[in-house]
Amino acid sequence: MTAVDVPQLVAQAREGRPRAVARLISLVEGASPQLREVMAALAPLTGNAYVVGLTGSPGVGKSTTTSALVSAYRQAGKRVGVLAVDPSSPFSGGALLGDRVRMSDHASDPGVYIRSMATRGHLGGLAWAAPQAIRVLDAAGCEVILVETVGVGQSEVEIAAQADTSVVLLAPGMGDGIQAAKAGILEIGDVYVVNKADRDGADATARELNHMLSLGESRGKGDWRPPIVKTVAARGTGIDELVEALEKHRAWMDEHGVLAQRRTARAAREVETIAITALRARLADVHGDAHLDALAGRVAAGELDPYAASDALLATLTESAEPDAEPVGRS
Repeated sequence: MTAVDVPQLVAQAREGRPRAVARLISLVEGASPQLREVMAALAPLTGNAYVVGLTGSPGVGKSTTTSALVSAYRQAGKRVGVLAVDPSSPFSGGALLGDRVRMSDHASDPGVYIRSMATRGHLGGLAWAAPQAIRVLDAAGCEVILVETVGVGQSEVEIAAQADTSVVLLAPGMGDGIQAAKAGILEIGDVYVVNKADRDGADATARELNHMLSLGESRGKGDWRPPIVKTVAARGTGIDELVEALEKHRAWMDEHGVLAQRRTARAAREVETIAITALRARLADVHGDAHLDALAGRVAAGELDPYAASDALLATLTESAEPDAEPVGRS
């Protein structure tokens, strides 16, 4: 891969040039050798965007709601970034659905950047590169970043760790009333949306959801109580109320210091993920190594238990990470 001029690319992204933003996100997705340089250049420019995650079962209208929110925020004069995470193609590894097609109304708006990202097998509803892609959009001057998850169902809870505010969407007639009684995705919301509220059963879905929330954790005075907003995103109905709920949650987080706590926790999770990934890469390097084979032989012979062997291997990896250390398993 040809090396790029990272400072120039970052400067162009700050100017709002979509090709520069696209190139930076591609470097992130491709785990470019220049990724560290990119992240170092972006670090001082981040921390200003409001990140909103939208999740829910397939078919509840996440893309339509995202598009409607883009319109609302653009009317308020804000630059908006969208990360639409799609299932991966089993052949190319790329985004299979391409949510950008469903947001084509904003394609020509220079104040909007939309990017589809493939999960590439990553579970939890997000792509592995999503946190770094959020950093790119933040540094590029997006004031609001909307992250739409895959839509894989009840286990799709990772967005709660990546967004400032998590929005859970439901729709009448899709079994979400039953889901409201279960643990999982319906426990992570800061704001709940009953979309397609013009359908029969919308009021019942909202009542069941409200009942579920009332059975949840007890909340003290001043604690955030997730609101339930009814929308018909395809017509723009209820979107103003949804934006108002989002802004109220953001104001509450600012007032109670929750926003800073969430962002610190998000950064900690990101650092931990990078460290674990690097450790896994080192473990892959020692697969079949003489030292690993020797430890495995002792475990098989009953001379060493697997936990002690693992400790010994990790100690070797730690030593190999030191500047003057010899490569693992080599003389």
